[in-house]
Amino acid sequence: MRIIDEQHLKHPHLGRLGMTQWLKLQGRSINIKRVRRLMDLMGLRAIYPGPRTTTRNKEHTIYPYLLKEFKILRPNQVWSTDITYIPMEKGFMYLVAVLDWYSRHVITWRLSNSLEGTFCIEALEEALETSSTLPEIFNTDQGSQFTSHAFTSLLKQREIQISMDGKGRALDNVFIERLWRSVKYEEIYLKEYATVADLISGLTEYFRFYSHERPHQSLNGCTPWSVYQQAA
Repeated sequence: MRIIDEQHLKHPHLGRLGMTQWLKLQGRSINIKRVRRLMDLMGLRAIYPGPRTTTRNKEHTIYPYLLKEFKILRPNQVWSTDITYIPMEKGFMYLVAVLDWYSRHVITWRLSNSLEGTFCIEALEEALETSSTLPEIFNTDQGSQFTSHAFTSLLKQREIQISMDGKGRALDNVFIERLWRSVKYEEIYLKEYATVADLISGLTEYFRFYSHERPHQSLNGCTPWSVYQQAA
């Protein structure tokens, strides 16, 4: 799973067949059924242009993508969220984060040992309750954790516009994809955390660094988040 995760970060266009073929070239005896199971377990999907669907579940509404050619001019204009797989020395966890697109500030994050939507709702609730300014638009992918009524209702109650990536188009949420690449190469893969407590401690320190010290190829020239909060 660690090898598949690293290869997905480098070549996200590889689907199950492509990933299986690549693993075999590395000398690994593996079939596509196992690769499919592992990629599904990690929540990994190939990135490719595809049609946007109107519904994926009769009980869940899919919202249109609102950010094509949209100009991000200030903090708290657009937030987004996503889930990623976090490998550990033994086992793995899932990480969700809420990110401000303009400043690249990680507003909140949560860990979970399953893909049930509760930890995503908790992260969103904390972001909405602790921020002095609410976003105008909130962007997600079409995962069931984010299309559920429990999640979208939190945004609707506050009159925040909901935007969702087109199916198979992870680059619609490119800033949080960059966050996952950074956190894995700069933190997770270097340290191979053995316990959840150590992982929480390490991520706490890393996200502080990422939000306030790390230079970004950013829209704002890396102005510290504290400056925005004081201005608000």
